Amino acid sequence: MREAIALVTLAVILGIVNWSIVGKEKHLADGRIVYLELAPVDPRSLMQGDYMALHFALSDRVRQALSRSGPESAERRHPVTADGYAVVGLDARGVGTFHRLYGDDGAEPDNNEVLMRFRVRKGVVKFATNAYFFQEGQGKYFQAARYGRFRLDDKGELLLTGLYDKHLNKLIPAGENE
Repeated sequence: MREAIALVTLAVILGIVNWSIVGKEKHLADGRIVYLELAPVDPRSLMQGDYMALHFALSDRVRQALSRSGPESAERRHPVTADGYAVVGLDARGVGTFHRLYGDDGAEPDNNEVLMRFRVRKGVVKFATNAYFFQEGQGKYFQAARYGRFRLDDKGELLLTGLYDKHLNKLIPAGENE
C-alpha cells in the first residue's frame, strides 16, 4: 500500500514539474519580446560562481509611483510587500519605459503599452529576476550590459532570455554560439 501511495505521489509531482516546464517553454517561444534598461553590478558569489546582480530602472519608477499613489497610509507610501502591474510603453525597438501603475487612473493599456507584473518584497520592487548567472571567468563579456531581453506573457510575467549592450546587441562570450 505504501509503495502505491509513493508511486502515485511521485507521478503527481513529476506531472506538475513537467507541466511547469511546458508552460515556461511556451512562454519563451510565444512571449512578446521586450527590453528593460538595467543598472547592473558584478559581484562574485563564492558558492554560486560568477553572476551579475540586476537592477531595473523600471523598478525605481514603480517605487516612486507607489510612494505617490493611493490612500496616504504609511504602508502605501513605503510598502513592504505588494503585488501589482505597471503599464509600460514600448518603443519601436521594444524598449520599455514606465508610464503608470495599472489601476491608478482606470485606463486600460493602449496599443503601444503592456502590463508587467511586479512584486514588492521588503520594500524592493522586483521584476522577473534579480541576477544573471554565467560561467566563471566570463564576467568581462557582460560588463557592457545595458538591457535585459525578456519574453512577456499575457499574464504580465517576464522571463529573462539574455543581456544586451546599449545598441541592443546580444552579449555572447567568445567561443559560444547564439
